Amino acid sequence: MKSANTYPSADGLWTGLRLATDAGVEAAIVVAQGAIRWVGARSALPAEFAELSVHDGGDALVTPGLVDCHTHLVYGGQRANEFAMRLAGATYEEVAKAGGGIVSSVRATREADEDTLFAQAAPRLEQLLADGVCAIEIKSGYGLSLEHERKQLRVARRLGEAYGVTVRTTFLGAHALPPEYTGRSGDYIDLVCREMLPALAAEGLVDAVDVFCERIAFSLAETEQVFQAAKALGLPVKLHAEQLSDMGGAALAARYGALSCDHIEHLSADGIEAMRQSGTVAVLLPGAYYTLRDTHLPPIEALRAAGVPMAVSTDHNPGTSPTLSLLLMVNMACTLFRLTVPEALAGVTVHAARALGLEATHGVITEGMPANFVLWKVRDAAELAYWFGQRPLRTAVRQGRICISFPSPSGRGQGEGLRP
Repeated sequence: MKSANTYPSADGLWTGLRLATDAGVEAAIVVAQGAIRWVGARSALPAEFAELSVHDGGDALVTPGLVDCHTHLVYGGQRANEFAMRLAGATYEEVAKAGGGIVSSVRATREADEDTLFAQAAPRLEQLLADGVCAIEIKSGYGLSLEHERKQLRVARRLGEAYGVTVRTTFLGAHALPPEYTGRSGDYIDLVCREMLPALAAEGLVDAVDVFCERIAFSLAETEQVFQAAKALGLPVKLHAEQLSDMGGAALAARYGALSCDHIEHLSADGIEAMRQSGTVAVLLPGAYYTLRDTHLPPIEALRAAGVPMAVSTDHNPGTSPTLSLLLMVNMACTLFRLTVPEALAGVTVHAARALGLEATHGVITEGMPANFVLWKVRDAAELAYWFGQRPLRTAVRQGRICISFPSPSGRGQGEGLRP
């Protein structure tokens, strides 16, 4: 693993590019001091930039850096046995009641020290970075105590620093009821709100707060209690909402101005309207839908008609979405959820950035924003959704540095491949 500080600067003139929005015109991007100074048609390049050092894009397609806006990347162990249980007919709820599910990952996470968790999470992150991810959310929620939630969030911060990738940390202490609080969910929520969240926020480890609002997790009243605690600390909220049933969580989250509501297979018309009014992003998680062999589709057409922005994410987690490819989720969002290619690509760029509160720095290629963009070895943007199992990334620029680069088919690349 290279130190993020040793990645080469992306400053200079990037030529030989085709913008996904206008692939027929050669484009150029000017990067100065790690930020995008100019972008447009190569023929319209201002004279002041003509003498800059050149990065030859080799006729690559260029998009904003991808954003994975919902992951549980830091955890101990794995849960392949539960996958086998579900194949044998067990439901998600039956697995949880048998002592599996989130609580099994809690046991493994508590047993692992911080360095072990980092060593296990790093290869997962590398896989996502090789898919063009330039920003990622990493949730806690497998510690379920102050000590172990802190451990997860500290590892998430370390990953961002080590790999030069933007990491947003989300406190998900209200993910499941820890075994020591069986039958005492109210007491546990009090602990989350009065001790865990204030302490972790004071340490600068929390960018947002999430809750799993579901019949096998926490009630609406308990969810609101967490939201109130977050609001008192000035922290934005998100919600695992309406995955298994319609709990009315999305409408509650919208009342608190939630950044996003995620999963939402059972989202109601009232929930959609509340999200429309609040500007809350709908985060679609086709990996979990696929793994659980769900048949209840999210209300895509209604979300589309209402103008609710739709993001797409991996939901990487050890139990219900062990995927490490955001591009595969783009394909699944199109094939399973019937998103169009432009919708799916917006779902992993501009809308995903908004779901993390990163719209000022990620999700688009425009002047004044940090340089976060990806060059792809494809002719057309549709290929990013069409191919699955293939990684067409050629160059990834993250935070103004060239973090991954492979030669183009013509040999006119950036030289040696720089792995994350």
